[in-house]
Amino acid sequence: MWNKLFNYLGLAVAYFGFNFKAQLEYRTAFVSQSFAMFLNDCIWLVYFIMFFDRFNVLKGWHAEDVATLWAVTAAGFGIGHSLFGNSLGLARIIANGDLDGWLLYPRALLPHVVLGKMSASSFGDAIFGYVVYLVVVKPDLPHFLLFTALTCSVALLFLGFSVLTGSLSFFIGNGDSLSEGWRNALIAFSTYPMDLFDGKTKLLLLTIIPAAYVSGFPVEALRKLSLLHAAYSLLGALAVVATAAIVFHLGLRRYESGNMVAMRG
Repeated sequence: MWNKLFNYLGLAVAYFGFNFKAQLEYRTAFVSQSFAMFLNDCIWLVYFIMFFDRFNVLKGWHAEDVATLWAVTAAGFGIGHSLFGNSLGLARIIANGDLDGWLLYPRALLPHVVLGKMSASSFGDAIFGYVVYLVVVKPDLPHFLLFTALTCSVALLFLGFSVLTGSLSFFIGNGDSLSEGWRNALIAFSTYPMDLFDGKTKLLLLTIIPAAYVSGFPVEALRKLSLLHAAYSLLGALAVVATAAIVFHLGLRRYESGNMVAMRG
């Protein structure tokens, strides 16, 4: 099991190196997309800090807490889709019958598909998350190490959620719009403190739109340096990834080839 895990980690590193070099072939476009997303995240962060500071919606929340929320969400999203960029377009890939070329690859199909592309704008999200946490929050070493671990957990959740929503195309046809809308809902809810929600809404954020595992538990883990809340975040992420893998492979049985002839180097 461990040998297989390390083999797939090696595969991920190899894909990242290849995709990064491919992005650098169009260096200006790559840098501009990354910087544009970094700037966009900065604008939203300033807005939310000003909003919470002006209206004092949640007592006990300060600029550092808002920055932590945005940092862990953006960094997790950025890491997840920088490495697994094809997961963002999985619904379209399935609907267009573009899995044909990937079916010829050795090993499991899903890792090859999601690793096959890097999202340049997501790279900007990842940089934003770490820069903001280091500059605004100024963490000590234990907090920074926990932050790094939590961003990896959140990245896994975003990967699983993108695969899960993208796999709906196996069952409903072209589910690209539904997948994107569902993912945007997760991002939107993740940028608000969980304490703003209660009752049925909080239950929704623990299940259908699992924002609690993106920003809820991770932020509490960092505020209290709580390994228990970090464990909740990781367990939620693993549950989403496992569900996504099951749904993908069930849907794969329904896949109809696009009869494509393609060559990949």
